[in-house]
Amino acid sequence: MAPWSLPLCSLLKHTDCLQKANIFCNVVQGLHHHYHPVRSRLWKRNFRAVSQGVGQLLSHEPRAGKCAASVCSSSLDGQNTTERLWSVYDETKRQTGDLISVITANSVDPDTIFANNEMSLRDIEIYGFDYDYTLAFYSSHLHTLIFNIARDILVTNHRYPEGLRKYEYIPSFAVRGLHYDVQKALLMKIDAFHYIQLGTVYRGLHPVPDEEVIAMYEGCHVPLEIMSDFYGKSSHGHTMKQFMDIFSLPEMTLLSCVNDFFMRHNIDYEPVHLYKDVKVSSIRDVHVKGIMYRAVEADIEKYICYGEQSHAVLKKLSAQGKKMFLITNSPFDFVDRGMNFIVGKDWRDLFDVVIVQADKPSFFNDRRKPFRRVTDKGVLLWDRIHRLEKGQIYKQGNLYEFLRLTGWRGSKVLYFGDHIYSDLADLTLKHGWRTGAIIPELRKEIKIMNTPEYVHMMTWLQSLTGLIEQMQVHRDPTSRAVVEEWIKEREAMKPHTKDIFNAQFGSLFRTYHNPTYFSRRLSRFADIYMASISCLLNYDFQHTFFPRRTPLQHEASYWPEHGSYLLFATP
Repeated sequence: MAPWSLPLCSLLKHTDCLQKANIFCNVVQGLHHHYHPVRSRLWKRNFRAVSQGVGQLLSHEPRAGKCAASVCSSSLDGQNTTERLWSVYDETKRQTGDLISVITANSVDPDTIFANNEMSLRDIEIYGFDYDYTLAFYSSHLHTLIFNIARDILVTNHRYPEGLRKYEYIPSFAVRGLHYDVQKALLMKIDAFHYIQLGTVYRGLHPVPDEEVIAMYEGCHVPLEIMSDFYGKSSHGHTMKQFMDIFSLPEMTLLSCVNDFFMRHNIDYEPVHLYKDVKVSSIRDVHVKGIMYRAVEADIEKYICYGEQSHAVLKKLSAQGKKMFLITNSPFDFVDRGMNFIVGKDWRDLFDVVIVQADKPSFFNDRRKPFRRVTDKGVLLWDRIHRLEKGQIYKQGNLYEFLRLTGWRGSKVLYFGDHIYSDLADLTLKHGWRTGAIIPELRKEIKIMNTPEYVHMMTWLQSLTGLIEQMQVHRDPTSRAVVEEWIKEREAMKPHTKDIFNAQFGSLFRTYHNPTYFSRRLSRFADIYMASISCLLNYDFQHTFFPRRTPLQHEASYWPEHGSYLLFATP
């Protein structure tokens, strides 16, 4: 049975929260007794948000601001005003603390499947999969391997300084979804509105001061014309590259390490050449020349993990009579060795179609490449393909031919992949398939979000933000001084909300408050997303995934949404 995002007992706890909110409402009414009717309505309305467990003690409705403005005219002077404002602050903080146990008790299950778009498994007849980081999950040893090989290629083949060999892979340095300015050699996180998150811009292994970033970009906004292209690449005048692939983590780290070496030794270099040498020559060679594949095949147990969970999912789908197919960019020998380890030698019996070296995302757009059959020994055959047969292996091809030969069209097909652009974007935009994103980082981030430290920090940050929003209408010097103190406290908290996830770049999904550019693309191209394919084991095939109806900024909250307790801004 699927895990419930909101147990019945939690609904009862909402009542307790509401009662506490009403107690506090009475306290606040006494603070501004001259405007009892106005403030009473305002604070009751504000505390409806508290009763829904989102930690916002004050509403964000424009009408509330007008009510607060009417109070401004009666602001008391001097010490009395200061004491009353800090009294509201203290009571707000106390009430926020009372909510922590309620919120913590309703933590998010890391094995939940999250929905961006309503989708029912009843409608899904065919399941498709990518291979790398979808069926096969890799240990951290793989990123170290990629980094070391690519670094040595730079030194050996491209005459980069020998001193680079002293650099080791740093697993905790980068996160997926970052942008890299190819011409400026800067790695950074950008939000959904194209704004750079200050404090996350790195040249080499060191942060760039905010003032310097603002001077270079004439602010924090990155214009559309220099952002990465549709697939996250730096091409056709785009100077930004977005790293969306999990395999790109060692690439980002290598770029940063080489930049760091050049700066430390005052070596003049061309950033564009460095990017191309790392991307096109060293990193690509690790994959294209088969160096990584041979290393993994030689020690499969060291590099592949969670194989039994992927096997269980495939068996469950097969037992339900679902059609299954595999489309991967990896070569057959590599996939075969991995699937033998994960499933067994009969793994091909589970799949109706297997396509290797598909060259996604070109596979989804280029009609020119025909399918080619591959023998078990890797020999390419030249005969024309009239049908895609179970048990056979096919190379390259294109989606249009795939659709013609299989008839698998539209929303009855669900395809899973880890790369939002290469795996999912074209399928949902052009072909109407349902899509599922595999985001391994989810499990770690949700566990952090469930910690008392995070819950306490974010609940108070949201409450403090609401307090500032309401009290900013007081324009007298005494009130302004108090509100400025609150603003300073809020600003001081923001770096901690970033560092709890990653000291350099924070969360994969949010900047300090806004969703990241990665989150924006995830919500657009993936109907559902989850930490691993094994999350499917928690649901039956009649289950419908409903997206949370989060109120828009101009909408009122009518009902506490399921799983809403931890919808706080993450960095």
